[in-house]
Amino acid sequence: MSAQEMPNVAVKTTKTPKGAWTITFLLFLFMVVNFADKIVVGLAGVPIMTEMKLSAEQFGLLGSSFFFLFSISAIVVGFIVNKVPTRWVLLTLAVIWAVSQFPMVGTVSFTTLLICRIVLGAGEGPAFSVAAHAIYKWFPDEKRTLPTAILSQGSAFGVILAVPALNWIIVNHSWHYAFGALGVVGLIWVAAWLALGKEGPLEDTEVLAATEPKIPYVQLLTSRTFLGCVIATFGAYWALSLGLTWFTPFIVKGLGFSQSQAGFISVLPWVFGATIVLLTGWISQVMMARGYTTRVSRGVLGSVPLIVGGLILTAMAHVEGAGLQIALLVVGSGLCGAIYVVCPPMLGEFTPASQRGAVLAIYGALYTLSGIIAPSVMGTVIQRADSMLDGYLTGFTINAVVMIGSGVIGLLLLWPNTEKARLTRGTTAQGTALKGAVSPT
Repeated sequence: MSAQEMPNVAVKTTKTPKGAWTITFLLFLFMVVNFADKIVVGLAGVPIMTEMKLSAEQFGLLGSSFFFLFSISAIVVGFIVNKVPTRWVLLTLAVIWAVSQFPMVGTVSFTTLLICRIVLGAGEGPAFSVAAHAIYKWFPDEKRTLPTAILSQGSAFGVILAVPALNWIIVNHSWHYAFGALGVVGLIWVAAWLALGKEGPLEDTEVLAATEPKIPYVQLLTSRTFLGCVIATFGAYWALSLGLTWFTPFIVKGLGFSQSQAGFISVLPWVFGATIVLLTGWISQVMMARGYTTRVSRGVLGSVPLIVGGLILTAMAHVEGAGLQIALLVVGSGLCGAIYVVCPPMLGEFTPASQRGAVLAIYGALYTLSGIIAPSVMGTVIQRADSMLDGYLTGFTINAVVMIGSGVIGLLLLWPNTEKARLTRGTTAQGTALKGAVSPT
């Protein structure tokens, strides 16, 4: 272990404000709704393809369409939250989610469904980065990993809670009503946030914008840790976007399970992923409390599971039996969750708070580009394969290669502790001068 990786002697601690965990819980629910919205198309994939007579390539396009404006919206809103309170931005996003679900309740064309998914994606693109930015106004740096893990858990629980309920609606009523139910749930969250949502007291957006020293965005966005986070999470999101779009069709059409059985099986990757995310957040925070550098407690801890998960996925095409193939897919893809927990806090380490919203949003916009690519690639591979099962297994092998490559690159590039020292050199004096210039005393 190098000197840079050895435990630090001391760790700064700051008191967590009252109400921080209430906001964390509300934003956890925000992400629950977010991922329930995402999963519904994949869950209802077979009924949608049957009713609309869609090919695998068309359904792949539908899955990818969600991400057409995802990245653009994330970047635009990221710069907005540098100056606008996150409370109102989060509220606006949730309203867009709810409204975009209701057109699917009645008879709908493929074009309308496509447009609604594009609008929903535009509303959901900034979601995680804005929510993380909001939470970081309630927690100091050394206490951010666990709340980030809880926020990330919204994705898993959004699927775990939504899949059985939505699948029951799909099986017993119609996939159209599943979309309507999500719209109603979204409006309920809007009401709760209006009543209880607040801005964090640790950072004042207007004051920070006026007094905090800035780092040029070109330096922040070309830093090796930023690039490492983007590349590592790109591989993880490849797996996630396939899970959202193609996991249930794989269970039904590839392995021969019924829609009812697939509803329960579809929960398994998210249950395992939830465990990985919580463990990563807890282990990271314990390591930091014991003085380990964030290179180890965040960078290494997030990258290694991504590599191991990819190696596990490569075995899918070489084993027999649906049960074993599902187990490998569940474990391999579930290990990706570790990287989501550690990257936002790593970026927050060296990014000035007044620029953090934009940097987190750009990070999210770049890594989620894999959400445009992965579903379409899978659809094309399935369409051209000798058999449907062969197509799925080839698609998951491509996923494995992407995960391994991105994990290795992340492992090489993620050095947030040394990044902070390099980027913030010379900004202290600038910040002192600025604060003195605007101070009323």
